[in-house]
Amino acid sequence: MRFTTYERIEESPLRVIKKNGDRVRFDRDRILAGILRACEKLPISAHDIEEVAMRVEARCQGEYDREVPSSVIGSLVMEELRALHQVAYVRFASVYREFKDVGQFMSELETILDEDADEMAREAAGQLHPGGGGSGAPGDALGDDGETEDGAVS
Repeated sequence: MRFTTYERIEESPLRVIKKNGDRVRFDRDRILAGILRACEKLPISAHDIEEVAMRVEARCQGEYDREVPSSVIGSLVMEELRALHQVAYVRFASVYREFKDVGQFMSELETILDEDADEMAREAAGQLHPGGGGSGAPGDALGDDGETEDGAVS
């Protein structure tokens, strides 16, 4: 009689380091539950919500070997929700960041509005001069005689 051993890859489950230092098993369902609460009554498909949870889980497993801080998970969820829907993002952020008063909530909203305004300005600048030329100011493509750069009269 002869005995043999076979080696196999053993995947160690990812653990979450909570704020209080406790370590618990990574639970994708908890992430999904938080995302669902943030997206409640919003026009967001179940597929999109599932995709967010899958991306967060994949990033945690890809970037951390054995343990991931809960703060990282929360930040990843916020990042994903921000790209998905602003209201869902603010809902999640208000719970995750534990806003204590309306001032903190308003500060977060102002940050979003400022970043949106910056993004809209960049998009508008790209639309005004897709070739990258000009200042992007209204009328920049007009010469002194009221003709556009391609010779058309405005």
